[in-house]
Amino acid sequence: MKKTSTRLADGRELIYYDSRDDTVRDAVDRRPLDRTVTTSEVRRDPLLGDAVAIASHRQGRIYHPPADECPLCPSQGDRLSEIPDSSYDVAVFENRFPSLAGDSGRCEVVCFTSNHDASFADLTEEQAALVLDAWTDRTAELSHLPSVEQVFCFENRGAEIGVTLGHPHGQIYAYPFTTPRTALMLRSLAAHKEATGGENLFDAVLERELADERVVLETEHWVAFVPYSAHWPYEVHLYPRHRVPDLLGLDEGARTEFPQVYLELLRRFDRIFGEGEPPTPYISAWHQAPFGTLEEFDGVVREDFALHLELFTIRRTSGKLKFLAGSESGMNVFINDVPPETAAQRLREVASS
Repeated sequence: MKKTSTRLADGRELIYYDSRDDTVRDAVDRRPLDRTVTTSEVRRDPLLGDAVAIASHRQGRIYHPPADECPLCPSQGDRLSEIPDSSYDVAVFENRFPSLAGDSGRCEVVCFTSNHDASFADLTEEQAALVLDAWTDRTAELSHLPSVEQVFCFENRGAEIGVTLGHPHGQIYAYPFTTPRTALMLRSLAAHKEATGGENLFDAVLERELADERVVLETEHWVAFVPYSAHWPYEVHLYPRHRVPDLLGLDEGARTEFPQVYLELLRRFDRIFGEGEPPTPYISAWHQAPFGTLEEFDGVVREDFALHLELFTIRRTSGKLKFLAGSESGMNVFINDVPPETAAQRLREVASS
């Protein structure tokens, strides 16, 4: 992998990740852009204790542009985009309309491929491996910023999810705090460790799932399963067999095997609802240990956390979505219409031949 860092016309950082070591990236951003001005602010909810990012400048972000005006495609002639070069393998840049910025963290966009009409599932294993390298490198780099405590790599796919740009891409949020969802995991981890005299809760969960009927796919280095208490109609958790706290901890075997496993899962998701159905909308989210102190979680250290990926869709059946209505949105109590065992069986049925 070759990494080339440059700057866009307004000062934002852009990084190219290339498979070939002899690739030269020297294109200059020719757009007449002013310096980016953001109004990102993090506020704490005094009752719930969680954080809310207030980012009013995002109201003006680009929304569903035509394909020939896509800001994530390479620049061609006088059609200038966020990517100055005429082609790229993987490109990462600071978001022009970030939810988090400055002392409130950082947001980046990850372009998986220059092919506007592709999806992650269309990538080759070599391309998917390069994206994994980019996620890992950005996790390492962002973790060193003084304002960053947790790094979150994710992809939203599909208009139903709320995606505003159709080009295959994901995002990275670098939070200045430990996110509420991760804090819940850490509290459960601490409580289980104390109650069992030191047993790791992630290890116990993985062991239980391996012994049950919800395993979707397993290889030498990875296990994918529908969790016992899945929140979403079709939800898969992907764990490395050897527990590590973040992407940096993956060994060579797990890194080599990941593209094959992950691409297979994404392709199965597109087959869940049968032939002729539109692509399945999904969220794919990497959960990594925070880089800040864990003192508030008694007895827990970073190495206790288990890196894992959660992949889920809001589509519950053909033509119908799972909405977060009163119970889910008002009280955070999910109601799942699809039994996890049924979802796992369906995801095994649609395996590649």
